[in-house]
Amino acid sequence: MSATATKAPASRGLPVPRGLVWTVLRLHRTALWIWTGFVVLTAALLLWLYGPGAAHTQHLLDTFGYAGVQEDAWTSGIIGSPFSGAYNDLFQDPGSLLDIASFAVAVFAAGSLTARELENGTARLAWTQSVTPARWLAARLAVPALLVTAGTGLLVVLYRMLWDAHANLLLAGIGPRAVYFSVGPATVAAPLLGLAVGAFAGLALRRTLPALAVAGLVQGAVITFRANSWPFQGSHQQPGLSAHSRAITAAGTRIPDPGCYLSRPCLARHQIVGFTREYLPSPDYWPRQLLETGVMLAATAILVAAAFGVLRRRATS
Repeated sequence: MSATATKAPASRGLPVPRGLVWTVLRLHRTALWIWTGFVVLTAALLLWLYGPGAAHTQHLLDTFGYAGVQEDAWTSGIIGSPFSGAYNDLFQDPGSLLDIASFAVAVFAAGSLTARELENGTARLAWTQSVTPARWLAARLAVPALLVTAGTGLLVVLYRMLWDAHANLLLAGIGPRAVYFSVGPATVAAPLLGLAVGAFAGLALRRTLPALAVAGLVQGAVITFRANSWPFQGSHQQPGLSAHSRAITAAGTRIPDPGCYLSRPCLARHQIVGFTREYLPSPDYWPRQLLETGVMLAATAILVAAAFGVLRRRATS
């Protein structure tokens, strides 16, 4: 693989990346396509949950109550189908996918982005030509950071839109709380931290496999720590996210949920025609979100500075 910059295509009147930016995009085009596919497919899942999936689940809620939503009767209203709990589970999946994405970003930055080029010598060859080590690293961090921020930012906005519109369809428990804390800026900061972790590991170790292992372990620990430790929003330390369930009568009155669900005589006796659930957000949500985001961005800045320091020593040795 040549260390010289790949020539950018003719612009034909359109702005196109040039120089190091084009080189990074060209060398890592497979990763770019994978990331684009991840963002598109996850966005499609979120939009499906917002539209057709929510409409179907709302019908189940109005017909069977939350017992019907839990069983999630996808075929002919038959309770106990093979898709039991599908909407409730799928609602939580984007949050898990975003955690996996931050892990994948760390591994990519450690291996393909830094350590592999140091290991096979192409980075040092580039430094002897027209590219300084600092510019080389800056391009390899800035381009993925921009793409990761744009992709995760879009997904978090869609996730927040889904939560605001259809959180009432979720079953009460830990699941909605985990989703609730995946729809804020901290979820955008997490993969940026992964990028810094991977870049530092790759530059410090200069060997692909050890760098992959260390970056994966560190980012996995970050994900676990976020899920279980204050000020991060873990399932055990989350502030109250209470749910108020009500049944709706034919007269439009909301009464305490009697738990009729599948009993049509009970539904008729109470004149129940539907159900509703409202989640009351925690008052300290934003302070905790901003604190978590600030901690991760500060750690990212420290690791990036340390990566440049390691690179400076490597380049002069």
